[in-house]
Amino acid sequence: MPFDLQDIAAPLDAAVLRLLPHRPRLLALGEPTHGEDVLLGVRNTLFRHLVEETDHRTIALETDCLAGLAVDAYVTCGTGTLDTAMAHGFSHGWGALAANRALVGWMRAYNVRAEAEGRPAADRLRFAGFDGPLEITHAASPRISLTALHAHLAAHLDPALLPCTAEELDALLGEDDRWSEPAAMTEPARSCGRSAEAVRLCLLADDLTALLDQQEPRLRAALPSGERETARLHARTATGLLRYHRAMADPSPARMSRLCAQRDLMMADNLLALAARGPVLAHAQNAHFQRPKSSTRMWQGPVEWWSAGALAGARLGEEYAFLATALGTLPHRGVGTPPPDTLEGLLYAGLPGDRHLLDASRLAAALGDPPPAPRRSPWPGYAPLDPAHLERLDGLVLVKDVPRS
Repeated sequence: MPFDLQDIAAPLDAAVLRLLPHRPRLLALGEPTHGEDVLLGVRNTLFRHLVEETDHRTIALETDCLAGLAVDAYVTCGTGTLDTAMAHGFSHGWGALAANRALVGWMRAYNVRAEAEGRPAADRLRFAGFDGPLEITHAASPRISLTALHAHLAAHLDPALLPCTAEELDALLGEDDRWSEPAAMTEPARSCGRSAEAVRLCLLADDLTALLDQQEPRLRAALPSGERETARLHARTATGLLRYHRAMADPSPARMSRLCAQRDLMMADNLLALAARGPVLAHAQNAHFQRPKSSTRMWQGPVEWWSAGALAGARLGEEYAFLATALGTLPHRGVGTPPPDTLEGLLYAGLPGDRHLLDASRLAAALGDPPPAPRRSPWPGYAPLDPAHLERLDGLVLVKDVPRS
C-alpha cells in the first residue's frame, strides 16, 4: 500500500474525543449487523469511556422507545429487577443478549454508587430506546401511547379542554390484534390504518398533542421534567404510529418508501428530544445513521428514504457525529476473510490487533479515487460499508474478527 494505515489508526478508547473536532450532542455508533455481543461490547466500552471522561450520561439503543422506559426506571430508580428490565424493556428479542444485560447492570451499579456518594441527579445515567414500537412482522397498536397521553392531560387540565373522553378513545382503538395483524405488513388491504376509526384517532392524537403544547406553561410549572418528557414521548409515539399504520394501508408503489421513512423519522424525533436534554451516545445499524440517502430493493421495487441520522444531522449540524463500524470476519454466518481489493480487506490486512478507530476523512484521502471495490456479503444480515461514502463519516471503527456470541 502507498501509505501506512497505522498512521491514521488509534486504539478504540478516548481517542474518539480527540478525533472529533467538535464535541457532539448526538454521537452515533453504527454496527453492520445485529445481535453480536462482540460489537455490543465495543459499544459498552465506548459508553464507559464517555461517562468517565465527558458529560455523556445517556445511551439510546435501537429498541422500542416505550418498552425502554422500564429499563430506564430500573437504571435510575431500581424499579423492578434486572431480569424484568431485560425481559420487558427491549424489543427485537435483544433483552436476551449478554452484552445488553451487562450494560444495564453496569448502569444501575454506577447510579447506586452516585447516589451513595451524594452526587447530583444530573450525574445519573439514563437509558432510552429510540425506535418505534415496531417489529419486522408488525406494528403495535397506538393504545399505550394514546391512552397515556390522554391520562396525563386529564390528570392536570380541565376535562372540558380535552377533545375526547377515555371511553371514546377505547372504543375507537378496538381490539389491539387488528392493529398488529402480521399480514398487513405485506398486504395493505389487511391494515386498519385508513379505517374511519384510524382517521378519527389521527385527528384526536393531533389535538391532544396540540393541547400539550398549548398548556406548556401550566404543565411546566406543575410537573417535574421527567413526567413532561414522558408525555412528549407518548405524543410523538401516538402520532408516529398512526402515520405508520396509515402508510401500511397505502396500496401505491411508494408504500415501502413511506414506511421506511416514517420509521426513521420516529427515530430521529426521539433522538433529537434526547439530545435536547444532554449529550447522547446512540447505537443502531449503520444504515440508520448514514448521511447519504438510504436505498434498498424490496418486493415492490426500489425504496429510498432519509435515515434517522441524516434527519437528526440536518438539524444538529456539527453537533451530530457518526462512527460507522466495519468488520473483517463473521465466520459463523459464512462471512470469511474480506477480499484484498475491498475497504474491509485493506483494513483487515493492514492493521494488527483486533479493534481500531480510524479518521475517516484521512482514510478516504489516502485511498484516493476511485475508492476500493464494494464488498459483497454472502449473508444478508451483514451490510458491508459503501467505500464511496467514507468521507461522509466522522470516524470508522474496525472490528477484525467477530466470533460466535
